Amino acid sequence: MRHRKANKIHNIRLGRKFCWLVLAVLAVIALYPVFFLLAGSFMGNDELSSCLGPVISGNKGYVDFPLLPLFPTLRHYVEVFLDTPEFFVMFWNSVKITFGVLVGQFAVGTMAAWGFAKYKFPGKRVFFLLYMILMLMPFQVLMLSDYLVLDWMKLTDNLWGIILPGVFSTFPVFIMYRFFTEIPDSLLESAKLDGAREWQLFCYLALPIGSSGVISSMVLGFLEYWSLIEQPMTFLKDKSLFPLSIFLPDITAISQSGVAFVASVVTFLPALLVFLGGQDYLEQGIMAGAVKE
Repeated sequence: MRHRKANKIHNIRLGRKFCWLVLAVLAVIALYPVFFLLAGSFMGNDELSSCLGPVISGNKGYVDFPLLPLFPTLRHYVEVFLDTPEFFVMFWNSVKITFGVLVGQFAVGTMAAWGFAKYKFPGKRVFFLLYMILMLMPFQVLMLSDYLVLDWMKLTDNLWGIILPGVFSTFPVFIMYRFFTEIPDSLLESAKLDGAREWQLFCYLALPIGSSGVISSMVLGFLEYWSLIEQPMTFLKDKSLFPLSIFLPDITAISQSGVAFVASVVTFLPALLVFLGGQDYLEQGIMAGAVKE
């Protein structure tokens, strides 16, 4: 009896080790593009040419890309940070767009979500349904109407033409709405009996209790607007207003491929740090969004 039990425990342990091994292999495969990116940022032009020549220059042969550079160099980092002023201009454009949208979404989205969650008004379900429909529509569907409105407001070729549509995005409202609906009405009634006003309910109860939803929507918003491509290419013509996400695909020559790798790393790091910092809140937001009413 003990022998069978020991064999069963041994088989379970072997099964777990096998699962961990499979997951580790899959994780390495999934992270290979990151290793590829980091390794390329430390390679010289000659090494990059020998590795990427068949793809970029049209040379014969196959791509051979090692995980570690044979002759590591910081030359491309120096070139980006010291010899490429347009990189910093685009970087700060990305910062302005991203944080402008996030501040606006926090101000507008939280109040809209609170209103949908805790107030009754005529046409509430219809308006919320319209919100959901707009959330499902891709940018290409609304591109023409957005351009006409922004052109009428004289906001094309202006960073505000990117920020304002993002401020009124419906997705953060959907995320925060789920968290606000979980706040007990009895708690709000008790606060009202103690003399709390509507703005106090919102500031001192809704925002602290629903902070997980607010933070998760802000994290998702950062990841989305930090890497915008279609909106800036549609609404911006002045290259001095371009964000960093447009700067990256414009580099294709071997002589500049190292700069492209470094710029990609610098662009990737803020998104990675924000994702890691808000991972727990993201999981809560995804679970809340999956719950049906």
